Amino acid sequence: MSNPQTVDDQDVVDILVTDHHEVEALFVELETRQGTPEYRRQLVDVVISELVRHAIAEEAYVYPTARKALPDGDQIAEHEIAEHADAERTMKDLESVDPSDPRFDELLAHLTSTIRHHVQEEENDLFPRLRAATAREELVELAGKVTAIKKIAPTRPHPSAPDRPPANKLLAPGTGLVDRVRDALSGRPTSMDELREGQH
Repeated sequence: MSNPQTVDDQDVVDILVTDHHEVEALFVELETRQGTPEYRRQLVDVVISELVRHAIAEEAYVYPTARKALPDGDQIAEHEIAEHADAERTMKDLESVDPSDPRFDELLAHLTSTIRHHVQEEENDLFPRLRAATAREELVELAGKVTAIKKIAPTRPHPSAPDRPPANKLLAPGTGLVDRVRDALSGRPTSMDELREGQH
């Protein structure tokens, strides 16, 4: 029997796929349309925070690696960044819509569809190709970098912010700090742990 992977053994793909599964679970819960409008608003806030952190990490480390490692890496990276931009514009709209407004569910459905398409492309194409073309040590090192930047990354959508290095790496910590202060002052949850704590 093999030992389950420890965090130190995980490569960047493991980290990102885990993110994908966590967001999918939130989408499934939102699709049931259960819970109060306030709870659904909070769930969407958590989804947005998770997706923004995830996108920042991919744009800072994963797509630059794809550009170097894959013959069509530039094309793939540009495509993925464009999908992030579309999702980010939807998230920005969704932030300001009340859960009782019919647009809330329309925007959420668009976001869910966009992200599911994006995840499918990454997991079926980009990630396997990245693993095949990149040394395991580099992928494990990237896992550490991705985990670290997610801790300081923004938690709210900023569609006009830079999405390519080096500007995105330089601006993310400052923007992230401002977002976390706003989240703390408003009581906005940015993770399922925070949402659960707020319910007690």
